[in-house]
Amino acid sequence: MMPSLRLWLSLLSLPHLLSQSTTISLTSGGIIAHLRRSMATAAVAEPVSPANTRVGWIGTGVMGRWMCAHLMKAGYTVTVFNRTISKAQPLLDMGAHLASSPIAVASQSDVVFSIVGFPSDVRSVLLDPSSGALSGLRPGGFLVDMTTSDPSLAAEIASSAVSKGCFSVDAPVSGGDRGAKNATLAIFAGGDESVVNRLNPLFSHLGKVNYMGGPGKGQYAKLANQITIASTMLGLVEGMMYAHKSGLDVGLFLNAISTGAAGSKSLDLYGSRILKRDFEPGFFVNHFIKDLGICLIECQKMGLSLPGLALAQQLYLSLKAHGEGNLGTQALILTLERLNNVTLPLSSAPSS
Repeated sequence: MMPSLRLWLSLLSLPHLLSQSTTISLTSGGIIAHLRRSMATAAVAEPVSPANTRVGWIGTGVMGRWMCAHLMKAGYTVTVFNRTISKAQPLLDMGAHLASSPIAVASQSDVVFSIVGFPSDVRSVLLDPSSGALSGLRPGGFLVDMTTSDPSLAAEIASSAVSKGCFSVDAPVSGGDRGAKNATLAIFAGGDESVVNRLNPLFSHLGKVNYMGGPGKGQYAKLANQITIASTMLGLVEGMMYAHKSGLDVGLFLNAISTGAAGSKSLDLYGSRILKRDFEPGFFVNHFIKDLGICLIECQKMGLSLPGLALAQQLYLSLKAHGEGNLGTQALILTLERLNNVTLPLSSAPSS
C-alpha cells in the first residue's frame, strides 16, 4: 500500500471524526461505513513520520524557510511553493521539490503547511477553487495554516476541509525569526484536538504546541499574544528613551532589568538589536499592523475597549507612513525618537 493511502486509511479510523461522516462527501455508497468497520479491528494508526507522510510548505519567508528546513532535516520529503522563487532557493538546495502552485503542492503532499502574509493570501493559497491547496489535497489530508489571520477565516477553512473529507488546523506561532531558527516557537493550535495530537510529531520539530480549542481558537490566542506584545514593546522602547534622557547607559540599563520584573521576551529578542540600530525584520512592521488591525476589528465585534492596543497600532502606523513598514517591529523606537526629537546613540549589546 502506498504511504499516502495508508495514511488516509489510518486517519479515517478516527472514531470521533467518522461520527460526523454525514458531512463528508465520501459517504455515498457506504464507503465510510465500510472503512470504519474494516479499521475497527486494525492496529492503532501508525504515528506520523517521514516514512509515511509527505509534507507541503507554502510560504518560505523570514520564518517559513527556517520552519520548513527543520522538517527537512528531520527526514521529511517536502514540496514547496513561494511566489518569489529565490526565497525558496535555500530549501531547494537542501533537496526540497519546487511546485508551481499551491494546488500542485497539495497534490504531492499529505500535510500542507502555510505561513503567508495576510488573510487574503491565506484565502488565495488554500481556498481558491482553481489553484488553492484544498482543491489538490487528497481525502484524509491536512491543512495547517500558521499565518496570523482572521479567526472567522480559520473556521471557514475548517468547514471547507471537512466538506472534502480533509482536516484543518489553525496554528499561528510566536517567537519571531529566532524562535523559527531555533525551533522554539510557541504554537497556538485550533481545531480537533485528536487531529492536533496526530500532527504533534511535525509540530515538535518547530516548537511547543499549545492546544487552544476548536477551529479559530488558535487565531484568537495568537491575537491575544499580539496585544500583549504590542504593549510590552511600547513599554520597552519608552523605558529605553527615559533611561537615555536621564543619562543612563542604555545597554547597562537593559542588562540590569533583564533579570528583574521588567525582563521580557521582547527585551531578550530586541533590546540588543535596538541598541545596534539593527532593524532587520524578525517580524515585519506591516504584518504587525495587520495583526493589530484584526485585533481591533475583533474588539469591536466583542464590544471590548483596549486603549493600549489602539495606541500601539497608531504608533506602528506612523512607521508605515514614514516608509518603514518592511522593518522589524523593534523599529518602534524610531517613532518615539521622532516624537521626542532624540536619537539613541549606537551602543554595544548588553551582556547576557
